[in-house]
Amino acid sequence: MADSSKKYIWSERKKLFFGAPWTFTTYAFDEDSLDIKTGLIIQRYEEIRLYRIRDFTVTRSVIQRIFGLGTIHICSADSTTPEYDIVNIRNAIEVKDKLAKQVDIAKSRVGMSTSEFVGTQVYTHS
Repeated sequence: MADSSKKYIWSERKKLFFGAPWTFTTYAFDEDSLDIKTGLIIQRYEEIRLYRIRDFTVTRSVIQRIFGLGTIHICSADSTTPEYDIVNIRNAIEVKDKLAKQVDIAKSRVGMSTSEFVGTQVYTHS
């Protein structure tokens, strides 16, 4: 990953549709950020601070389900990466749950509360 000194809670290499890790994309998150590294010749490192993540969606096509994979779609308040897909990872629902828990912890640490908009009312969870 981008920073070998970090202690990641979860990390995985993007899989091909049949589950083999023959790609040059790795995903990982620690208590502060989601880190994405892509590329072989030209490498790109992307970091999304966890407290900026707003929402998650998990999708699993028929092929992904056959091979135990899924995709997590992330919506964030990050200016360079407002949306991102963590594609073809194992146990996508469990990973999303772990990531969501860390997002809530990160938001609490920086003094943000999680809010949900329902109609015109705002419900705040502390």
